[in-house]
Amino acid sequence: MPTPDSANTDQLFVLKNVSVAYDGEAVLKGISLVVNEGEHLAIFGSSGSGKSTLLKKLLELCPGKAAFIHQDYSLVPQLSVFHNVYAGQLDQNTWTRNILNLIRPDPVDVATVDKIIRQVGLNGRLWDPVGELSGGQQQRVAVARAVHRGVSVMLADEPVASVDPQQSLAILDILKDSAATVIVALHDVTLGLEAFTRAIGLRDGQIEFDLQADDVTPDVLDSLYRSC
Repeated sequence: MPTPDSANTDQLFVLKNVSVAYDGEAVLKGISLVVNEGEHLAIFGSSGSGKSTLLKKLLELCPGKAAFIHQDYSLVPQLSVFHNVYAGQLDQNTWTRNILNLIRPDPVDVATVDKIIRQVGLNGRLWDPVGELSGGQQQRVAVARAVHRGVSVMLADEPVASVDPQQSLAILDILKDSAATVIVALHDVTLGLEAFTRAIGLRDGQIEFDLQADDVTPDVLDSLYRSC
C-alpha cells in the first residue's frame, strides 16, 4: 500500500498522523493513510473502532465532491422515494428547478430517478412516502440518492446493514459502478473481502492492517477482533 510520503499524482486522500477527538475522548489516534483514485476499499473494525469517524474525515477533504451514505439513511420520511433520491443533486441544480420538481416533477428527472430505483430493486415504489418503507428499502433509497449524485467518490457507512443478504453484493456492485473511488465501512467481513480489493482494519482508533483483500487471513482478522 502507498504511504503518505509516496509521490503519486493519483493520490485522492492523504492523511498524515491525523487524530480526532470528541468531548476530549480520542476516536482516531495518529492515522496515516493514502487512498488513490480508482480504489475500492473496505474498512473493518468493531463498533467504536473509528470507522464512521474516518469516513467523515475523508468527506471533509472533498466537500461537495463526494456522495455519502449515512448509517441512519438521512432521508425525509414524509417525502416520496423520487424526491429523496432527487435530493442527491439539489446542490447541482438551480433553486427554481428544485422547487418546480417538488411541485411538479420534470419527466426527464422522473425517468432518471426511476431507472436508479429499479437498479436497487424498488420497482413501483417511486411515489411512495419513504416513511412507509421497511428499513432495508429505506437503505436502498439512500443508496439510490448517493448514486444519483453522480460524483466520482463514494463514501458509505454500513450501506447494506439492513439489506437482504442476497441483495447486498448486488448493491455494493452498484456503488462500485457508480463512482471511480469507493470507500465503505462494513461489519460483514466476508462480504467486504469478496466485493473490495483493498481492506483496512481499525482497532481502537488506529490502523491495525492495510492489505490487499486477498491477503487478509483468518489470523489477521482474529487479531483485529480479539478482546482487549
